[in-house]
Amino acid sequence: MSDFSGAARGGLSKSELEAVLRRVGEERYHNRHPFHHRMTRGALSRTEIQAWAVNRYCYQAVIPRKDAMILAHAEDPEFRAAWRKRIEDHDGEDGLSGGIARWLHLATSLGLNAEAVKSERLALPATRFVVGAYLSFCTNRTLLEAVASSLTEMFSPLIIHERVTAMLAKYDYITEDTLAYFTPRSQQASRDANFALAYVLVHADTAERQQQAIDALVFKCDILWAMLDALVHAYSEPGNIPPGAFRPESVQ
Repeated sequence: MSDFSGAARGGLSKSELEAVLRRVGEERYHNRHPFHHRMTRGALSRTEIQAWAVNRYCYQAVIPRKDAMILAHAEDPEFRAAWRKRIEDHDGEDGLSGGIARWLHLATSLGLNAEAVKSERLALPATRFVVGAYLSFCTNRTLLEAVASSLTEMFSPLIIHERVTAMLAKYDYITEDTLAYFTPRSQQASRDANFALAYVLVHADTAERQQQAIDALVFKCDILWAMLDALVHAYSEPGNIPPGAFRPESVQ
């Protein structure tokens, strides 16, 4: 994989910056991870699928909170009006009918206990750590960096297509209803990515800011990659599940 630490040295045109950002995703997005490849081959055990759902819930649940932190940094009301759609997508207008609720439905459709999933107590320590790091990043870094970190959404329609197609074809206990979370996500992600990319290309107007944007996207890709690394370490053969984390008997 490329080292992007000096990618903006000397400054880039907007088209060059976009090309670098897209190359980050091509090389570092988690559709390249072995866990994803095993998922799409139909090679994951039911326990691994359940563990993925439990741990991914922590990430889904933090998204509207990190977006609220981004809104707190934003002084432009037009930016805030556009960005707050992300919170509505995940929380729903009533807090009960958005993406988080649909992910919880995915988890319970796999036989998991809703309250246990929501408590996040069965998630891996590494998952909780990296999700907290992402929230901290969006809270404490510049608005540009926080927005740039969201640009993984440029690549999510691809992984959604690969994931949904394979899971429906190769896991007989997974149905379209199980995966209803993903139905609106490709369109939402494309809308959000287009907005965030346009913002970054305008506001990353110096070599320093361009490098900050690139580094932020690398960081976000690392977050998603680390979550899958943790799943492999804990649940793939021979497995090393830490104390208190999800085990098949946890759903009983």
